Amino acid sequence: MSLPPVVLDPPFNILRISHIELNVTDLAKSKTFYCDTLGLALTDETDQRLYLRAMEERSHHCVVLVQSDKASVAAMGYRVWSEDDLDKAETWFASKGRDVSWVERAHQGRTLRVADNAGMPIELHYEMERLPTIHQQYAQYKGVKPLRIDHFNCFSTNVDEATAFYHEMGFRTTEYTADAETGSLWASWLHRKGGVHDQAFTNGYGPRLHHVAFWVPHPLAILDLLDLMATTGYVGNIERGPGRHGISNAFFLYIRDPDNHRIEIYCSDYQTIDPDHEPIHWDLKDPQRQTLWGAPAPRSWFEEGSVFEGLEVSEPSLKAQPIVAP
Repeated sequence: MSLPPVVLDPPFNILRISHIELNVTDLAKSKTFYCDTLGLALTDETDQRLYLRAMEERSHHCVVLVQSDKASVAAMGYRVWSEDDLDKAETWFASKGRDVSWVERAHQGRTLRVADNAGMPIELHYEMERLPTIHQQYAQYKGVKPLRIDHFNCFSTNVDEATAFYHEMGFRTTEYTADAETGSLWASWLHRKGGVHDQAFTNGYGPRLHHVAFWVPHPLAILDLLDLMATTGYVGNIERGPGRHGISNAFFLYIRDPDNHRIEIYCSDYQTIDPDHEPIHWDLKDPQRQTLWGAPAPRSWFEEGSVFEGLEVSEPSLKAQPIVAP
């Protein structure tokens, strides 16, 4: 198979992942988990919303939790390079026949809400309220000591189409898995900020959010989190890991929040800034693609995910199956 062409001069300039807005069914339980266990810092709170940031971040929030009757994903947020890029993005998405609207968001400047080719809700902004640095205020560090939000991974019914659409927006593939029989993409990892990925796609019932990931300072922080979760009532929320991915080379842990939203704790991937960075291909049946040490992922990791608010889920066009733990 061949990957879509790289677009080094995209129609608008996305810098990086910015934030995610999650609907949760019990805001108090979520606050305890995200602040006291995961370790995010609370920056604002209302009866219906919590705003949280990680320790390295200067922007007001990287997570918004919204009280709701049903758990779901309300939006995935990206920051663009300039105000002009918001207007360019509006024109581009409209030219693709995608939904486009301007929305009001607390602590943010102009915010453009769009839908990608699968209908997933994306919110683009340039301005967000800036906060004083707390990076070196180590007394505030809790839980896994999260430094920043890192990436999204989403289930897609057609990874080839998703990858091509995001390539048009200037994303570049760093690693990918393809089905040997059909040549179709089974998964792809795409970046803007120069790490392994800001956005990944995994074949499956979709569109759904597979996980949101947070970068931590070192693998020992993950071990600290495991000890904390195991002794504070969250042992059942540990899903997979710790381990090291073959893809991305990252040290990882997958956990679930009180509403079953999946979170990856992540560190130690590599730099991909060079414009001629060559994507790495992995065989779908290679057990080391999932975990460098060879342990396959559990079935839940391939089948369970968070729905997007108001979006229907359908089955994938590709039926290929990776190695699954018994």
